[in-house]
Amino acid sequence: MQKSGLIIVISGLLIATGLFVSIIGNQVTLERIIQGNGEVSSTQTVTVSADFDMEETQIGVFAIQVMEFKENAIVIKIIDPSDIEIISQEVNEDTIEEKFEILETGTYELIIYSSDDEGIYVTGAIGPLPDANKKFIISIISTSTLIIGMIGLVAIGIYEIKNRKRSV
Repeated sequence: MQKSGLIIVISGLLIATGLFVSIIGNQVTLERIIQGNGEVSSTQTVTVSADFDMEETQIGVFAIQVMEFKENAIVIKIIDPSDIEIISQEVNEDTIEEKFEILETGTYELIIYSSDDEGIYVTGAIGPLPDANKKFIISIISTSTLIIGMIGLVAIGIYEIKNRKRSV
């Protein structure tokens, strides 16, 4: 019984470690993504700004989530450091995530606005494209740790069930 308890504790620790690595991994991969939220209407906008260094990254990413989606109601713009509009588009679905090219170092702005008089709650994010290799490695580590912990719990469960049948 002592071996079973030890395996259960170890498996639980592996699962907890896998969850912890997953949480830390999300924070590491999204560390330079800046988020903002609020209500947009014909009189209100939401602006999210992020600094980009062309030496570090050539691709940026932005994402929009609209809580109460209405067709043709929300428009987004990306403004570069020279105040030039590099992207302008209508939001045609409740969630959008797209990439854009970084042409110069400086502050890029994501501006979200609406033509609707009624306020619509939105969330926007802008920042450099997360490193795919870093994201992949962290995801492999957290997933494998979780799976090993779960396999340990299942194995000890099967072992205990078989031992009960023998002792009865």
